[in-house]
Amino acid sequence: MQTKHSFKYWQWRVIVCSMIGYAVFYFVRKNFAFAMPNLGEEYGITNTSFGIILSLVGIIYGLSKFVNGIIADRAVARWHLAIGLAVCSVCNLVFGWSDKISTIITGQTGGAEFVSTMVIVMATLLVLNNVFQGCGFPPCNHLLAWWVPPKELATKTAVWNTSHSIGAALAAVFCGYIIASTGNWRYCFFIPAAIGFLGVVFIVATLRDTPSSVGLPDLPGTKTEIDGDDSPDAFRSFVRKKVFLNPVIWMLALTDLFVYIVRFAILDWGPTFLQQRELPLSPELAGWTIGIFEIAGLLGMLASGWISDKLFNSKTHRVCAVEMLLCGACLLVLHFVRNSASPVLILVLLALAGFFLYGPQALLGVTASKQATKKAASSALGIIGIMSYVSVIFTGAGLGWYSDKFGWDSLYLLMAGVSVLGFVSVALLWNIKDDGYIVE
Repeated sequence: MQTKHSFKYWQWRVIVCSMIGYAVFYFVRKNFAFAMPNLGEEYGITNTSFGIILSLVGIIYGLSKFVNGIIADRAVARWHLAIGLAVCSVCNLVFGWSDKISTIITGQTGGAEFVSTMVIVMATLLVLNNVFQGCGFPPCNHLLAWWVPPKELATKTAVWNTSHSIGAALAAVFCGYIIASTGNWRYCFFIPAAIGFLGVVFIVATLRDTPSSVGLPDLPGTKTEIDGDDSPDAFRSFVRKKVFLNPVIWMLALTDLFVYIVRFAILDWGPTFLQQRELPLSPELAGWTIGIFEIAGLLGMLASGWISDKLFNSKTHRVCAVEMLLCGACLLVLHFVRNSASPVLILVLLALAGFFLYGPQALLGVTASKQATKKAASSALGIIGIMSYVSVIFTGAGLGWYSDKFGWDSLYLLMAGVSVLGFVSVALLWNIKDDGYIVE
């Protein structure tokens, strides 16, 4: 009884504290989207240039998630997470001085050479930032796979995944108010950097690694082929079989690509799009609109996890298929009312789209973790991370170029089509085996 009580305490402590730690990563990652309009106005930087930067850093982030996914299956999660956040906070602090750095390099405070140099400086800092942003999710996924039984993984991972929405929503509202109240893009980096440093202290003080690190037994029902053999060769062979040669993992990765195209189109370009549309929103209202999109996504994650475990017998991929189709329907309606005089109508429909979209965002990783087992869960999420962040080729440079050339009129229609592609790809997995564990 005492062991069970202690396990529940540590399980929820790990879930909640890793949620808080990961949410802080968003303050030092998604703030750039809110600085872009001011940077463009002050220095004449085009959406195409911003889009190229977003594509570059997104690809780097995806590669980083892949590498850190493999590292996370062998590393101590607490330090993995803390070191990543510390470096990201330093990058943001320096980013706030990127114009000063450009002046030192060029000896100018304006002009084409200065702007080009500043774009390069910003891109370099954002690339470095996203290299270490990849230290955020993989160690957290590692913790969940070791602390949560497979039959509870959808519900509790859905709870954990609200950290995405909490972090993104708080960052959106926070940065929206910073820009509106100060008109100074630099504070979008200085203040989040300070929050990031506090997050590092919190992670080190509160998190621990696997159950055995606090004297508790491992989860029952999670026996794998390499239990008792912790050698590098055995691990590499196991990862090759369960991840790299597993067609289910690759199909889940393809579906996540479609999910992230929709998600990043709204998160990265939403603040700009909502302020440049035919009936523009104020920076504050644009911030609240994106923030509420994230909060609706948070609720969607919780609902999808509960529905999966309670109504779909933990067959998370089936819930993903249904929700991708519903997300596409919401975006299709948004296309026809995009220039409505009512910001409330836009907000409600966008919130519904977020509600349905963020279920798959959470549950695709759950399906992958169960297929790869706790021994290789983060490695599987690394593969998905690469594919999901290939999305930035479309949402970064692609949408930046598209908006400069054609405007924003077809954004929602394009994203509705992408949602339908996501439905088709995950629906092909309807009858797969529940997990990759050995039956005990």
